[in-house]
Amino acid sequence: MKKRIFIIVSLLLMVVLVGCSYNHNGMGGYSPSGMNYRPSGIPGEEYKEITENDFVSTTEDPIATFSLDTSTAGYANLRRLINNNNSIHKNQVKLEEMVNYFSYDYEAPSDDEALTISSEIMDCPWDLDHKLLTIGVKAKPVVNPQTKNNIVLLLDVSGSMASPNKLPLMQEAFKLFVETLDGDDTVSIVTYASSNRIALEGASGADKKLIINVIEDLMAGGSTAGSKGIQTAYQLASKYFIEDGNNRVILGTDGDFNVGISSTSALKNFIAEKRQTGVYLSVLGFGYGNLKDDKLSTLAQAGNGNHAYIDSITEAKKVLVEEIGGTLNIVAKDVKSQVTFNPRYVKEYRLLGYENKLITDEQFEDENTDAGEIGAGHTTTAVFEIVLNDDEQVESTLGEHWAKTVIRYKDPATDQSREITKLIDDSSERETPSENMLFISGVIEAGLILRNSPYKGASSYDAVLDRLKDLECVAMDEYKAEFVALVQKLRSRLQ
Repeated sequence: MKKRIFIIVSLLLMVVLVGCSYNHNGMGGYSPSGMNYRPSGIPGEEYKEITENDFVSTTEDPIATFSLDTSTAGYANLRRLINNNNSIHKNQVKLEEMVNYFSYDYEAPSDDEALTISSEIMDCPWDLDHKLLTIGVKAKPVVNPQTKNNIVLLLDVSGSMASPNKLPLMQEAFKLFVETLDGDDTVSIVTYASSNRIALEGASGADKKLIINVIEDLMAGGSTAGSKGIQTAYQLASKYFIEDGNNRVILGTDGDFNVGISSTSALKNFIAEKRQTGVYLSVLGFGYGNLKDDKLSTLAQAGNGNHAYIDSITEAKKVLVEEIGGTLNIVAKDVKSQVTFNPRYVKEYRLLGYENKLITDEQFEDENTDAGEIGAGHTTTAVFEIVLNDDEQVESTLGEHWAKTVIRYKDPATDQSREITKLIDDSSERETPSENMLFISGVIEAGLILRNSPYKGASSYDAVLDRLKDLECVAMDEYKAEFVALVQKLRSRLQ
């Protein structure tokens, strides 16, 4: 009997020790696949694993290829974590989504192109032996603001949405969105919990009171039959499809799909198939404690849409009022970028961010490769940290140019492939960096600190604040001013 008790106690002790070793740093753990990060402080949340890009020797591999898009969820989620004094893991720090949250005054495209490319070079603030290169893309503004919209709101009303920062915030957010609609727009609402329900079908955007009443009457309860709701939403989007219009499902959820088509891969395949019909998907995440950031970003990309995170009514206004025109009016789809560096001038390079949006050279050439979408008037930016080459014996591959950027995209209306190119040389380096460049460098530097990146060098919050404090763009832009306030808050934690 004593021997049996000893064995039981030993087994229990082993379980405790294993549990402690799994999370002994309080940094969370990984799913069995090793692909998703689950923060220990918020056990219901999941994020894609980020393996930070290393420096690459230009002589060994001169080409960086990746998908461009304008998703901003990563920054808004970080803001929530900082404001709630949560610990932050590197997998929650998406550098590209931090940079792309903000707008920049890049050169606008000419009449015959949907996109244009800008570039700028400055000394790297955290390693003065290196340079920073930004490649900015600007989309043309909305050409026809009167384009009709066929919108299906797919709203999660399951029990996990009962928190004040979930369903109530989602209701207020979509009430703001309703105010942007007019009589040419068609609106349907599908809700899902233990089962899905058509709460409103084919209403005119002019019936604002009716639509708002339906939204206000929503209540949370039950499990999450998300996949059934998605199927119903696409059926309605197809039923009321508008030729040459914007046909889109907008999903509002905390990301918890646990009934029906529950695997991310199955949902991704279903949504990818539906995008071929011309119905796109945008995904809005709400709340915390159950946020499946990994799943939501995957579904948005599969649906030719964007992924945003709503943590406040201010963010709801930004996403669903200020930027919704560009979000609905896609001007370039499957946008892919390929940057080729010249080893004569660039010895090494490192892409900052975009770790989960890298594609191969073969995928860049393949017309069928799914990539990101850019809406009218939106900007998106890629940033490289580069090490210059001072060996004049190295053969040049691009003449006097440091790099060449090629962006490929498809016209959403015709599916015709287009390509734009920009050659970059030392003329991109100004005597005084632009405010765009200075602000972007500050965002990246703060992100490297939050990641505790091995490449953070001499970075510090003080350096970020010193660089940004007197910028006019900060004084004139409430979102950039808010970023500076967040950095001040992060710095105060260290004091």
